[in-house]
Amino acid sequence: MEVIEFLDDSGKILVKRMPDNGQLEIKWGSQLTVRESQEAIFFRDGKALDVFGPGRHILETQNIPVISKWVTKFGYGPNSPFRAEVLFVGKQLFPNLKWGTKEPILFRDTELQMVRLRAYGSFSIQINDAMLFVNKVVGTMGLYSTFAIEDYLRGVIISKFNVVLGRVLKSVFDIPITLDQLNLVMRTELSADFEGLGLSLHDFYVQSVTVPDEVQKMIDTRTGMNAVGNLDQYMKLKIADSLGDAAKNQGEVGSAMGLGAGMGMGMMLPNMIQQNMQSNSSGGNVASKLKELKELLDLGAITQDEFDKKKQELLKQL
Repeated sequence: MEVIEFLDDSGKILVKRMPDNGQLEIKWGSQLTVRESQEAIFFRDGKALDVFGPGRHILETQNIPVISKWVTKFGYGPNSPFRAEVLFVGKQLFPNLKWGTKEPILFRDTELQMVRLRAYGSFSIQINDAMLFVNKVVGTMGLYSTFAIEDYLRGVIISKFNVVLGRVLKSVFDIPITLDQLNLVMRTELSADFEGLGLSLHDFYVQSVTVPDEVQKMIDTRTGMNAVGNLDQYMKLKIADSLGDAAKNQGEVGSAMGLGAGMGMGMMLPNMIQQNMQSNSSGGNVASKLKELKELLDLGAITQDEFDKKKQELLKQL
């Protein structure tokens, strides 16, 4: 072979061996072309001879002094070939590799107790030490792409993420304000592991941390309660919703009674609510307060949970 080069059209090839199997017959004086984003490693008899950087290299004794030309020149003449393996190593950035949790991570939340979290994101790598990467990761494979190494790196990332998540995050409610910190800590924690493979971690991003659907419903309910505010405001909102639903169906015969009942409730409940709040502020009779709360519960103006909570507060005053 007189011209040795390799072009990666996919942008996904980390290492390409020429040939895929066996050794290549290379003439003395052949031209080796290495692109700016590549390095080429020569192997002979299973040993790495030299690493060639970007540029055009004429393969002669002065370039590869460990190969003695006289070994083959008697059989082939002045342009006698030698047998070797050439590995082209991509040194460019390999961006937007994906990672994610196949199984949920058990997380101790300071507010929601134990929850299961899923997370995913992206990262980018570069080959920092071509010789180390080839000897430790690639081995004798003829072609090594990002698809081959992603699964292994995902395992390294998830094992670190479990530890970092418990150390950095206290509650799922803090996720939006801790993502940048998670990115920084994860990149720092992973650097040594990647360098041990001859890689450098260019960037690392946690794009999302999510909770199960049932936990999300709990969060939505809690958020809604916080938005409503106190009990008085919540009951007024319930009344307005019931009146609105009855008004939508006022064209039907049966809905007229529902509308009248809704209007009656709307007229009665504000006075009841006002009396209840006034009795709370003046320290009125606990029994009357409980009676009024029970009437609100029977009318559907408050929920059972709200009734039980208020009942406990009143009983503590006895």
